[in-house]
Amino acid sequence: MTIRVAIVGCGWIGAVHSRALRGLIRGELVDAAVVAACDADLDRAVTFARAHDADVATTDPAVAMAEADAVWVCTPTSSHRALVEHAAGAGLAVFCEKPLAPTLVDVVAMTDVVAAAGVPAQVGLVMRAEAPIAALQRLVTEGAMGRPMAAAYRDDQFFPNQGRYASTWRADVAVAGGGTLIEHSIHDLDVLAWVLGPITDVTCRTSNYAGHEGVEDVAVCTFTHTSGATSSLVSVWHQVMTRPSLRRIEVFCERALLWLDDDGGGPVHVEQTSGTHDVEARTAATWIDALAVPDEYRVALAPYAAADLDFLDAVASGRPPQPSFEVALAAHRVADAAYRSAALGGVPITVALL
Repeated sequence: MTIRVAIVGCGWIGAVHSRALRGLIRGELVDAAVVAACDADLDRAVTFARAHDADVATTDPAVAMAEADAVWVCTPTSSHRALVEHAAGAGLAVFCEKPLAPTLVDVVAMTDVVAAAGVPAQVGLVMRAEAPIAALQRLVTEGAMGRPMAAAYRDDQFFPNQGRYASTWRADVAVAGGGTLIEHSIHDLDVLAWVLGPITDVTCRTSNYAGHEGVEDVAVCTFTHTSGATSSLVSVWHQVMTRPSLRRIEVFCERALLWLDDDGGGPVHVEQTSGTHDVEARTAATWIDALAVPDEYRVALAPYAAADLDFLDAVASGRPPQPSFEVALAAHRVADAAYRSAALGGVPITVALL
């Protein structure tokens, strides 16, 4: 049965998912159709609908969802909870972009709602779908290189209220919930826990250079993991417009150093006593060539397409999608603890693991 999809939110991230879904559908990789598009700007919704030959373009999310079996929530963060709750109440499968909500209270409520409704629900923590990140996680967790000891993680990009994002809402704490830590590095908190084990406590300090109240552009955190490893994160929003979104990750295990200079393309570099070698990582080699998109978009779209494909496959097969709202909730608990630590001048804060 063809899964009918509504896209709610036709901004930058909505466009990424729109292109990925179009490529999956036209490449006959999924049995789905985008039937509705919704945005506060009707012209943008019309543009999206035309790209998919969809009949419905609207400014009313309820109208779009009424046509669908599954919805992609791609709106600014503060609107996610109401849209997810409406979708779950209507029995729709939900793919919600990250971060789930501005506050931990909202994220807990959303997680409870989708669980009670029993609907398939996945969060756009797409770094798990990036082949180099997945390869790093496998290499660290399989144990051949010894126990993980420490990690150093740097994440930076230009302040995302400009450039390709073409929006201003990330400079408004009431909409975004915070700055670089929750909006950008919620991915990083999830990756660190995925690679090194759940985070048990955090110390954090934040700074504000751009001057947007409540929206930090520097966050420096130290984490302790259940594995015994310690990690550090430096998350920065700057004004170097030639650096869109770049990450460097180093992980020391007992018998190896592993590092990534390019989380999207790899490779994973591995240094051991016997020498240094690279582990190449290719995203979804069995299907990526069938993705019906221009070649210049293929690599950049791959993790989003992989996440969208996995979600649609989960909906079709009845298996629980991953990463789930529960996985995202764990990352939000760490972010909340980090903000509380920063508010107290960097004192250690224990993270609730349940």
